Amino acid sequence: LRSYLRDESSRLRRLRRFYEKVQALHQDPEASVDNPLLAFGLIKRLHSDWPNVIYSDEATRNTQALHAGLREVEQELPGAEDLDGAARALMRLQDVYALSVKGLANGVFQRAGHPPLYSPGRRVSLSADDCFHVGKVAYDTGDYYHSIAWLEEAVSLFRLSYGSWNLEDQSSLEDALDHLAFSYFMAGNISHALSLSREFLRYDPSNQRVSRNVAKYQKLLEMGTGARGRWDWQGCHGAPAPLSPPHTLLGPLSPQPAPERLLHLGCSYETNSSPYLLLQPAKKEVVRIQPYVALYHDFITDAEAETIKGLAGPWLQRSVVASGEKQQKAEYRISKSAWLKDTADPVVRALDQRIAAVTGLDLRPPYAEYLQVVNYGLGGHYEPHFDHATSMKSPLYRMKSGNRIATIMIYLSAVEAGGSTAFIYANFSVPVVKNAALFWWNLRRNGNGDGDTLHAGCPVLAGDKWVANKWIHEHGQEFRRPCSADPQD
Repeated sequence: LRSYLRDESSRLRRLRRFYEKVQALHQDPEASVDNPLLAFGLIKRLHSDWPNVIYSDEATRNTQALHAGLREVEQELPGAEDLDGAARALMRLQDVYALSVKGLANGVFQRAGHPPLYSPGRRVSLSADDCFHVGKVAYDTGDYYHSIAWLEEAVSLFRLSYGSWNLEDQSSLEDALDHLAFSYFMAGNISHALSLSREFLRYDPSNQRVSRNVAKYQKLLEMGTGARGRWDWQGCHGAPAPLSPPHTLLGPLSPQPAPERLLHLGCSYETNSSPYLLLQPAKKEVVRIQPYVALYHDFITDAEAETIKGLAGPWLQRSVVASGEKQQKAEYRISKSAWLKDTADPVVRALDQRIAAVTGLDLRPPYAEYLQVVNYGLGGHYEPHFDHATSMKSPLYRMKSGNRIATIMIYLSAVEAGGSTAFIYANFSVPVVKNAALFWWNLRRNGNGDGDTLHAGCPVLAGDKWVANKWIHEHGQEFRRPCSADPQD
């Protein structure tokens, strides 16, 4: 684009010089006829110079170069799936953090009556076309709750700029009014759908489809019914889907833990009887007793974190989840991940040794899985889930080393806002602490899954969240974490 602007600016400067030259020569028309040299120049300009300028293919060459430059990088550019995913991410942040759509459009991350959750160094606003696209993504999936909020903002912004042309816009006020009217109709507000459709006809009075819809809205209101018959939405609208209410990621909160449980929480330097930790004990913070969750501060160094991210970067792929006996992509897990063997780099091998030291567990194959490195991008999240298998048909059992007895999750980066790990039933969350490692037991001592470990990765509101997960299996740990005399434990 920079090259195109440079070449086009150069071409236009030459064109302006030609124009100024001609303008100067024509200031005294009679002199041009009297002077044979000026007369010759005039004839030549009219016969050949002017057509040469008009029919010059320089502008075409510049445009072709611009198109060729785009084709060279086109495969690396975001696709439609990426754009729609980014729109859904904004709606997810809107829901989970109760953010105002008008505030988001103005670059403010704030819920009503509260201080901002995040204050960026440079405030970025969304255009009318931006808001329209987010609303259109919701609209196309029948999510009229979100489409109304975003299309309302699009209509408001389009009204402010109506009559001015924006190079980047793909949509218009008419598009926003059209989609918003149908969204209100599907939400049961026929009178507002009628009002918006009438406004549409002020800008495009010849649109027969919207005229027919106005007549049908009026008839419905006269009949006093909200019944929806067959509608003439071809050319713009797909088949309507049921209204989707906003979802809540974290669900209902459980009662707060009893005060006596909080008495056992604290911080300590731990060696865990491991020679590895004698000279540099682990900085352990007990976050919760039930489920048992501990946070190990300064578990890795900045250099180690960067090495692990660098090793995983080229192999990142969209994360999958277990579904029956298969693994597949899912909207409730938005991230990219890669797996690193302990042989990938000495840093990974050293990390395995450190995990074994602080947990006291056996990580030798096949007792633990490879290190999974995960990057959560725009609005990246993972809805409530268990790390351990809840069905014997789970792919986790293919390792033939039992279920996942424990999880250790290492925060490889800091985030500016959001991204906490929330334990749903236990009713607490752990914020992202750079270079710290979060540990918890997935199974009770009797081998049953611990229901209190249901957890979620809250959406990243601002920043780039990287974590590394190590899942340890129950086989090989029989004498390291033996069962209790109490079968219920």
